[in-house]
Amino acid sequence: MEYRHMAYALQVADDLSFSRAAQHLHIAQPSLSQQISKLESELGVKLFHRNPHFIELTDAGKRFCDRARLILDSVEQLKREMSDEVSMEHGNVIIGCLPMTGTHVLPRVIPAFRTRYPSIAVNLVEDTTEHLETAASQGKLDVTLLSLPILSPSLDYQPVFHEEIWAVVPQNHLLAGSKEIVLRDLQDEPFIVLKKGQGFRQTVFDLCGEAGFTPQVVFESSNIETVQSLVAAGMGVALVPSMVSRSQNLDFPPLYKPISGRPSRTLVAAYKKGRYQSRAALAFIEVVQSVLQLSDPK
Repeated sequence: MEYRHMAYALQVADDLSFSRAAQHLHIAQPSLSQQISKLESELGVKLFHRNPHFIELTDAGKRFCDRARLILDSVEQLKREMSDEVSMEHGNVIIGCLPMTGTHVLPRVIPAFRTRYPSIAVNLVEDTTEHLETAASQGKLDVTLLSLPILSPSLDYQPVFHEEIWAVVPQNHLLAGSKEIVLRDLQDEPFIVLKKGQGFRQTVFDLCGEAGFTPQVVFESSNIETVQSLVAAGMGVALVPSMVSRSQNLDFPPLYKPISGRPSRTLVAAYKKGRYQSRAALAFIEVVQSVLQLSDPK
């Protein structure tokens, strides 16, 4: 069994398509099919059920891919560990982040990191919480910036930032004059929230649940800026992390109010448990912590 055959099988398993996998691997589809058939013949089992319109993993294929991921990840870790002595001069780090984090955290972190480590290339992967946790669990990301709670048991993390969660209301709202808002006072209000897959959406639902109600969602968006703009337009209310309030440049911005009890969220740098952390990855986490600790989210 060759190293590349395992990589081929994993790509087909990820794409569930020989044609898409061939494109990602930059090889011809017939050649890829032949290599997978050769691997199956060597193993004596079928890894994929092939149908006219789709393919799927067999039970043996699922077990093979689980083990192959571990093997290939171990090989990659070994390579990185052996080359780590020069990684601070010619290194590379792959960072996963949510859209909200990419907009409001990375513009402060990346310049500071590049100033300290100008030769380390930073590759960014922006996606939903669910997809980022999966990619991190598979060792495809070096560091992933997420907010607690982390659902995947295969991930470990270091806290990098704590911030308050604020209520956002239109300027003409009945609670506009309040110094702080009791969350239960919003139970009959229309809520604007992030779409499913965004971790902060669940934070909003959890906080409202603790206050004794389920938010009445009238609009959903994948962008926290859109959420705030809709609130400003009088379409409803929202909850947001305090850091995002600084980005609004509207003529009539919404009002940001502290919530009674001062609920907060914790941003963490997550990574696969037991996976070798390169010096470049550790340096990135250190910069995130130092930059955000010096930042005033208010």
